[in-house]
Amino acid sequence: MIQDSTAALAPAKINLALHVTGRRDDGYHLLESLVVFTRFGDRLTVTPADADGFEIAGPYAAGLPADGVNLALRARDAMRAAFGRSDPVHILLEKNLPVASGVGGGSSDAAAVISTLARLWELPADADLARIGLALGADIPMCLVAAPLIARGVGDEIEPVPGLPGLGMVLVNPGVGLSTAEVFQALRSPDNAPLPPLPSPLDFSTLVGWLKTTRNDLEAPARRTQRAIGPALDALRKAGASFSRMSGSGATCFGLFESGNAAKRAAIEIRKSHPDWFVAATRTLDAEGGPA
Repeated sequence: MIQDSTAALAPAKINLALHVTGRRDDGYHLLESLVVFTRFGDRLTVTPADADGFEIAGPYAAGLPADGVNLALRARDAMRAAFGRSDPVHILLEKNLPVASGVGGGSSDAAAVISTLARLWELPADADLARIGLALGADIPMCLVAAPLIARGVGDEIEPVPGLPGLGMVLVNPGVGLSTAEVFQALRSPDNAPLPPLPSPLDFSTLVGWLKTTRNDLEAPARRTQRAIGPALDALRKAGASFSRMSGSGATCFGLFESGNAAKRAAIEIRKSHPDWFVAATRTLDAEGGPA
């Protein structure tokens, strides 16, 4: 029996480290990435309806297609095909994350639709949602987990990372989008060293020290493509970030802070200097999907 309307957070996906370790014969790149998710993100509400509907609201609504190209609708249709459902639903997407910004917004939206429909339709706990997500995009299985993890392969091999400390974080995008395909095309070599082993025990200091030994292999080609990334990283460092880096294929950058209050103060400072940028203070989610 279908339940009432269900809302879900579609959190920002942050690649704390991203190593490109090879390329398959079919052209897909092989990755190793330490990934976290944040309390800030898009929001999805799925409601049973008499007819299908799709509505996009929020500050970045104008940047998204509202037709079948949208990953949220593709996720709905894939779930129907997989489970033989045809129930009409109205989907409201509140788009709070910049589009094409390296924080997995579209993938996270799709994952939220998949998990929400699974709850509405009361699907069994062992339903293979990750397989459905992977057919739509390599990042969707990890977005279904939405907790600290290491992703390998094309992003589909997932290892949970329990005990990762809570991270105060500021996200900054200087108002530019980047094409993931173009950034990968600008990558000078796909064959790079994998992630080093994580330290133990994991606390803020040891994590920052470990991150300084890692890379985002897409940052250099992204910065050659979009020069605004450099000023965004400079602003985070100036605001007191213990560590800063670009996430994914960019152009969103993140800074790590020892507390949520420190992140909030830094976000205020950056907004004053750059009122036209996207700036958000947030914290990471833990293994249970709550604030770490």
